[in-house]
Amino acid sequence: MRSVARLVLLFTTVLLISACASNKTQEEVLAEETYYENARDAMNSGNFNEAETNLDALETYYPFGRYAEQAQLDLIYARYQNLDLEGARAAADRFLRLNPQSEHADYALYMRGLASYNLDIGLGARYFPIDIAARDPGEQRQAFRDFSELLARFPTSQYAPDARQRMIAIRNRLANLELIAAKYYISREAYIAANTRARYIVENFPQTPPVEEALIILAETFRFLDLKKGASDAVAVLRENFPESTAFNDSGEFESDILSREDRSLASVVTFGLMGDE
Repeated sequence: MRSVARLVLLFTTVLLISACASNKTQEEVLAEETYYENARDAMNSGNFNEAETNLDALETYYPFGRYAEQAQLDLIYARYQNLDLEGARAAADRFLRLNPQSEHADYALYMRGLASYNLDIGLGARYFPIDIAARDPGEQRQAFRDFSELLARFPTSQYAPDARQRMIAIRNRLANLELIAAKYYISREAYIAANTRARYIVENFPQTPPVEEALIILAETFRFLDLKKGASDAVAVLRENFPESTAFNDSGEFESDILSREDRSLASVVTFGLMGDE
């Protein structure tokens, strides 16, 4: 009998503890409006960690509530401000997936592009003198696609002008990266590779600042490789588009010396200067 009584007492105690825990959990769940107001107050005061906590709770407990769509938008912004760029992009993806016809889809697209735009830069560039132009663009191409989609779908969006300017910046950055590569190959006396990079700039990024220098590299490398027509065509394009280029002397003749003047074999040039002369 004593054993039975102990079992009954133990079972009753477990039930009471479970009930108390359940009641405590229920008490911790706030009203939908409370979570939303707490999140807004936190964002207004710049406390984005607190805002994100309340927005996450709002989505967890009230995924289809009256504040659901706005909470998803606010979560994108809160994560972005917390420098959680991947999280902001993921939140934007989720919003666009759940609300494809939303009138705020342009904002989600813009923020997704903005997160990708800054993802390659990272925290280091905020505090240290990092040459952004020399870094692998990586997510820049994704940002370009996001901004392109924004302009295609919402050409009159309030975010369109900034997106358009960022697309120009991305193109300039990609072109400059190719120019850096071309200069590297020149330093290795790999003139065919340098010519290829310079030609890529002219063909794919015609309205960017590196085009002038790319044309000079084209003319010089063509001349070095004894491809006279290619050299003359590059000079003609340079003259037409950049008549004041420093590559022209006072008499208007093309006069540039950006290549190292060493007598190297064709095999050395083709192999990027890694094998040396025979």
